[in-house]
Amino acid sequence: MATDHAFEFLEQSSNHFPDVIAVVGNDASLRSWVMEKLTVDGDVMQVSGESSQWSDLKDELTTASLFDFGEGKKTVVIRDADSFVSAKRSPDESSDESSPKSNNRVELESYVARPAAATRLVLEFESLASNTRLYKAIDKHHLLVQCHAGVDKKRGVTYASRQKFITTFLAGRHRVQVSKDAANALIELLGEELGMLDSEIAKLALYREPNGLIDESLVREVVTGWQGKTVWEINEAIASGNAAEALKHLDKLMSGGQPPIALLPQIAWSLRRLGVASAVIHHSERMGRKIREEDALDRAGFRTHETPRAKSHLRGLRRDRAKQLLAWLLDADLRLKGTHSRPWLDRFMIEHLIVKLSNRSTGSRSG
Repeated sequence: MATDHAFEFLEQSSNHFPDVIAVVGNDASLRSWVMEKLTVDGDVMQVSGESSQWSDLKDELTTASLFDFGEGKKTVVIRDADSFVSAKRSPDESSDESSPKSNNRVELESYVARPAAATRLVLEFESLASNTRLYKAIDKHHLLVQCHAGVDKKRGVTYASRQKFITTFLAGRHRVQVSKDAANALIELLGEELGMLDSEIAKLALYREPNGLIDESLVREVVTGWQGKTVWEINEAIASGNAAEALKHLDKLMSGGQPPIALLPQIAWSLRRLGVASAVIHHSERMGRKIREEDALDRAGFRTHETPRAKSHLRGLRRDRAKQLLAWLLDADLRLKGTHSRPWLDRFMIEHLIVKLSNRSTGSRSG
């Protein structure tokens, strides 16, 4: 049938779903909201993919519900389907133990090709490779719901679609309105994890009457606190070339329980816009055109009242560093999610980035 992103799926009013649905993605909150919509009505059986085998499920999948009438179907949910599809089948399930296909994945592939009419199968994955037969079969004949919150056009996530989801679905959950600038500020201050954003909107809703407006000023007043102030001070220190001061503020945040993987998006928010402005300037120069700094900053998303400080920061970074800013931020993000994801390595990665961005470095280590 199709692949939908959770942003669109959760906004749909229809509750008519195909016989097989895969819910795939690393955002646990998005997955939970999708699963809630899929299982809110009817007879539901949930099992753990880590401890279940195909023999536990094949009878359930071919047996109609005793409690649903009319068009109602029983829903069988496999949580942690990642473990389920890779698990070896128990010895009594295979008549040919030498078969290399002795696992639950093959049984699922066969079932997806010809699902039972009496039930609906829902598979919850943290990840499922798009080049597998199981992914392709579900995508072609049934429904696959992507649950990723990070901007990725291949997965159907843009800045605009994520912003719209915050201002509609998340705002609606708490009976408030959220402005676009407020949504952007929430991401700037808290990162991309939608569960955290949802919790913060719930808190902000207490400051407004039902259907009242949460605007950017309220977000910055309530959410920022000392942590937001310290992130701002880190960026100020980076732009002024004071790595030691930036590292001191970083240590304060990390001592307060903030992990580097959560801090980088907050620090990178304004730096990324400076990188875009620098890219606009360099592109114009290569094309033989002059462009004012103010115009480049405007195209990068800075508002009028932010321009003077942004110009100062852009000049403080120097042209050579500003030119590499986007590449450095991307490299740091990939390393924090990969080779430098372990404790202390993640701290080293973000400290190294701060020193690299500063005009003058320091040999001392904070903390």
